[in-house]
Amino acid sequence: MNSGPPMLEVKGLHAFYGQNQALHGVSFDIGEGHIRTLLGANGAGKTTVLRALCGMVRTNGEIRFDGRAIAGWATEDIVRLGIAHVPEGRGTFLRVSVEENLQLGAMTRRDKPGIAADIEQVYAHFPRLRERRRQQAGTLSGGEQQMLAVGRALMLRPRLMLLDEPSFGLAPLIVEELFGILREVNRETGVAMLVVEQNAALALELAEHAYLLETGHIVMDRCSLSSRTPPWRSNSPSTRISSKPAISSWMPRPPSSVPMKAFAAPISGIRGWQGRLSPKSSSRDGPQGRARDP
Repeated sequence: MNSGPPMLEVKGLHAFYGQNQALHGVSFDIGEGHIRTLLGANGAGKTTVLRALCGMVRTNGEIRFDGRAIAGWATEDIVRLGIAHVPEGRGTFLRVSVEENLQLGAMTRRDKPGIAADIEQVYAHFPRLRERRRQQAGTLSGGEQQMLAVGRALMLRPRLMLLDEPSFGLAPLIVEELFGILREVNRETGVAMLVVEQNAALALELAEHAYLLETGHIVMDRCSLSSRTPPWRSNSPSTRISSKPAISSWMPRPPSSVPMKAFAAPISGIRGWQGRLSPKSSSRDGPQGRARDP
């Protein structure tokens, strides 16, 4: 992996929905080929970070990609730089076939032989999509639609993928399979990834570095389970952090606005722990399911 300057640099990022401010001075960076994750409770601003990077919300602050300031750019111009967004809810085109969805992912490209080769590569990563290549996307299972959304993003040949809660609503076995494929894609292609997740245990296994977002502020960041580099760095003077590298010592006392159920179990990294967060176990879930992150 490239050890040079970060590919993506975000400094003092503020984001707004109308008059309401959702992000307050968020700063982080991602190097070429690296995987980082944003963790936080519902409403923390995780999805807003991805939207801000894609030019989908009003922002102040600095966003640089390969040294170029891209804050304020149109979304389509950001996509052409090689930044692919996989939104929560998958965003597949339900009325067209699986293969047509993949072709739409390559709409900014003109190299037909390369597009055909990349479709075959997506099928190699996701064999079930090959079996359903002529099938209408709306008839796929939730897990297959998520695979299709990731595959469509890969058709851009991205340098950076922004994944918004890829585990949302999926069965545990499908989630494990999907995250394994993401790890494989990163290793084989070198594409960098920023993963927004509430399933912190899985995210910390996948990513090399994690950030904890609380009410629009990054309050903590540290190398995660997939990296041996210590230690955590706190951006919150009120948060005490153990010097031990174990993930269980990350947050001995969660911020008051973050439900204990949402962090105590997944951050421990104990896979069999009964309270471990899953897409259906957030303390803010109701009969209608989890509220979307703004």
